[in-house]
Amino acid sequence: MTSVRARVTILVSSTVLSLGTVSGTAAAARLPDDPAAAGPTAPAPAAPPYVDPATHSTQPIYDYADALRESVYVDTKMDTDSDGKNDVVAVDIVRPRETDLTGLRIPVIMDASPYYSCCGRGNESEKKTYDENGVIQKMPLFYDNYFVPRGYAVVGVDIVGTGRSSGCGDVGGKDEINSVVAVIDWLNGRNTAHTADGADVEATWSSGAVGMIGKSYDGTLANGVAATGVEGLKTIVPISAISSWYDYTRSGGVPYSDDYMPWLGSYVGHDTPACDAVRADLGDNDDDDTGDYTAFWAERDYLKTASKVKASVFMTHGLSDYNVQTNHFSQWWTALAKNEVPRKLWLGLEDHVDPFEFRRDAWVDELHEWFDYWLQGLQNGVMKEPMASVETAPDVWRDYKTWPAVNRTVPVPLSAGKLGAPGKGTLTITDDPELSEDDIVATPSEVIAGRQMFLSAPLPAAIRISGSPSVTLKIRADSITTPVTARLIEYGDAARYSGIRRTDDSTCEGESTNFDDACYFTVEKLTSESDHGIVSRGWIDAAHSSSLSKPKPLTPGQWSTVTVPLRAQDEVIPKGRILGLAITLSDTDWTAPNDTGATIDIDLAGSQLNLPVTSGKIAAPTKVQPIDVDITTPSQRPDLHDPTN
Repeated sequence: MTSVRARVTILVSSTVLSLGTVSGTAAAARLPDDPAAAGPTAPAPAAPPYVDPATHSTQPIYDYADALRESVYVDTKMDTDSDGKNDVVAVDIVRPRETDLTGLRIPVIMDASPYYSCCGRGNESEKKTYDENGVIQKMPLFYDNYFVPRGYAVVGVDIVGTGRSSGCGDVGGKDEINSVVAVIDWLNGRNTAHTADGADVEATWSSGAVGMIGKSYDGTLANGVAATGVEGLKTIVPISAISSWYDYTRSGGVPYSDDYMPWLGSYVGHDTPACDAVRADLGDNDDDDTGDYTAFWAERDYLKTASKVKASVFMTHGLSDYNVQTNHFSQWWTALAKNEVPRKLWLGLEDHVDPFEFRRDAWVDELHEWFDYWLQGLQNGVMKEPMASVETAPDVWRDYKTWPAVNRTVPVPLSAGKLGAPGKGTLTITDDPELSEDDIVATPSEVIAGRQMFLSAPLPAAIRISGSPSVTLKIRADSITTPVTARLIEYGDAARYSGIRRTDDSTCEGESTNFDDACYFTVEKLTSESDHGIVSRGWIDAAHSSSLSKPKPLTPGQWSTVTVPLRAQDEVIPKGRILGLAITLSDTDWTAPNDTGATIDIDLAGSQLNLPVTSGKIAAPTKVQPIDVDITTPSQRPDLHDPTN
């Protein structure tokens, strides 16, 4: 049976409402700097008819079925396919008919994506559909169904080289980013566009205020566009998004796979000889064989220009996401904090999943408030809420004033087989590329060739790990480099999150038509009983430990210090659990390392786990007790080559 989430339509009169900082037609009157010269004060403009002054909330007064649907082509100054003509960007729009009938000017919610034709969006892989005249009919996802009746335009952009746009994409590079900037410029009257038959068209209905939203590649585009500082972009909502393509394709010089960038360009882009040549250049310039950070990756590193971000940011990420790993949200969050960007963060237990799936009602309500505040200027108090919301157990959420909980790490020393007590002497690891993760985490108290395990005593009290752990190792290698892998594990029987599954039930978020319904299946969260959980993983190429762009080869037989960055985490480890730190070299379960087969010695006195922990004590056991781990299921590694996974 389908359960429909009721949303009441309220007709609102044009009541006078004085707002603070407001976009478009909702803007409050500004007084001149010199009050003596001001003369009579102009009255504040009336609130738009879709705003309820009592609740400071937009209301669904416009008929979605009667909305205007149009498809236009925005001009660019690029010729990425070298055909002698500038590329055009296909833009599909759904907006209230009143924007034409009454001259109403409204803000835009934009999802720019390469996936509208090739792969689809959302858990149900929706694609754009068009009528017989080539005009947008169905826009994927619920944004148009929900927000158009509330006085927003929803815009779907096919980035350059994808869908109905011309040209060739450059996978996260300046061409793709600039293709979206061109659309924002058009919405603000700074650029031109035309219809399919060549007629000029202006966005006279746009207030100029734009909010970008999207998951994965779409959210990545939002990050990249925000990092240009383009005028008119007021807010972004990146969901499970990349902040640096270098960090998406490798970890500290260790590749996750080979030739990913040309593969992804081919997966989403036009199948033409011109675009094949562009993708060949991507493969020639990605430096997979060295793992180096080069100018190619700097162009796709939005952290470098995070200081240009003017838009507010509401980001969400799954703490189990090993497609777009958690270092992406944490380093983007840190970069935004340095620039004091207004921001908000939701962290779920899930992997690469939209919060629309796992926290639907709260997500839709929060998104509504967020866009009302940043695009309509409605003073609804959303920015007075706690900055961070974290899922601490399946469907159990806790709000925090900030994130991470701590900005420092606690050094946890290592000794032979023990975590939490200083050690002396050395331990040796010889690389075993055949060692699987199941082998590494099972039987942690046993000696396994190719792995060194360090175990704590049972925790005397619960601890909260909040932030990005790392492992510092003083090593002596027999080769000029080697991958080094670290896993932080917590041992103890518990029902742990293990994924989601679609149900037969659905809810409807907004209004529907015969060709675009607002109803989506719900999901249920799965848990499984297990005796351990992976808290975080991390990888580094030893030669890249001090510099990603200028690696320094190790001197065989000499000591050097290597730091392995682990993925950001926020997790409460209950009392009585045992922490384990597993160190190995190459990891063919999760990466495609260039160098294997090394042997290293670890100087225990110069090595430690760096743990961002709020409270509690981590002590070493008096002696290592046997811990048996029964691995009954294979590792749930996502397919890193599937961008929609």
